[in-house]
Amino acid sequence: MSASASLSSIREPAVAGAFYPASARTLQRDVDELLDKAAPAKPAGRVFGVVSPHAGYVYSGFTAAHAYRALKGMTFDAVIVVGPSHQEYFRGISVYSGRGYRTPLGTVPVNDSLRSAIVQEEKRIVCSDAGHRGEHSVEVQLPFLQRVLGEFSFVPVVMGDQTADLCENLAEALAGAVSGNNVLLVASSDLSHYHPYAEATLLDNRVVDLVELFEPAALMEKLKHRELEACGGGPIVAVMLAARKLGAMSARVVHHCNSGDITGEKDAVVGYLAAILSNNPPDHPRKVN
Repeated sequence: MSASASLSSIREPAVAGAFYPASARTLQRDVDELLDKAAPAKPAGRVFGVVSPHAGYVYSGFTAAHAYRALKGMTFDAVIVVGPSHQEYFRGISVYSGRGYRTPLGTVPVNDSLRSAIVQEEKRIVCSDAGHRGEHSVEVQLPFLQRVLGEFSFVPVVMGDQTADLCENLAEALAGAVSGNNVLLVASSDLSHYHPYAEATLLDNRVVDLVELFEPAALMEKLKHRELEACGGGPIVAVMLAARKLGAMSARVVHHCNSGDITGEKDAVVGYLAAILSNNPPDHPRKVN
């Protein structure tokens, strides 16, 4: 545990008023409107995880809402949110060591037993506030989860490194810790950053294809060689690998776009994707080009 973190601490919102409204009433209204506008995409099978973007809600909220709308009416023993670190670099993986994360909609408590189980599975996963202090990738998922699930406990996980071996180790740790329980895994990631619209669309469509083919290893390989981009590619790969170990059979992309589709400004855009990982059989045979 880092010196500045404590098991009694609550992590205060870092991006309320910037990435999403600071007013509880406005935030609740905005999230509910986004959920209502999202196309229904409820899968018939058991959901093991979702992929959701983490930009400001004005840009990526509609995409995120497509993943979270599919969870309406579902219950989970706990949630694990895995995001990348934008604000600080550190080695390994950090699980927040405090008591919870606060948003304008209330405090989401950390599930202590699940946190302990995850940390015990892998030595490079440690309890710390490193990567959590000003990081938005985990925080922006919570208001959607609060509106869809109501009260729940969770484990916030931030990846300082996104190497292939660390993604595999995290997947093993997650699958081992939650085996036998109904835990939702959330991968927080945007896609390519600041390319012209046409170029970004080509790059992002290749990520979409690999997610829909449920091919985390192939996605990791292309991210490693910088053939593709996703700022939370490591969380996507780790969550897909863990979901497969837990019984997921398919990934369905329910929405994707980029900031140019929202703002009309297409010189330098950021891509967004929402997907659902479930035990539904795949719609198509797996074939990676």
